[in-house]
Amino acid sequence: MKKSLKMAKEVQMSIKMEPELREQFMAAAITLHRPAAQIVRDLMRSFIACQELPNADTIAAIHAVESGEYTTHAGTADLYLKLGI
Repeated sequence: MKKSLKMAKEVQMSIKMEPELREQFMAAAITLHRPAAQIVRDLMRSFIACQELPNADTIAAIHAVESGEYTTHAGTADLYLKLGI
């Protein structure tokens, strides 16, 4: 999805949360001088991006292993042995 500078906001979402969570979130948003709604939209976009399978981080890790940039270990004992632990 191509992100435009101004996207039409046509729906609302209502959620329930603990009052303390809301107070902490609003205080953090004020500290950053950002609207709380924008932060929530950014968090939602980030969450969606992390759900893509495979995501960019997974693909990068696969390529690193395949190219020998990263080595895998047979198990925890093998890793500890190689690290000298």
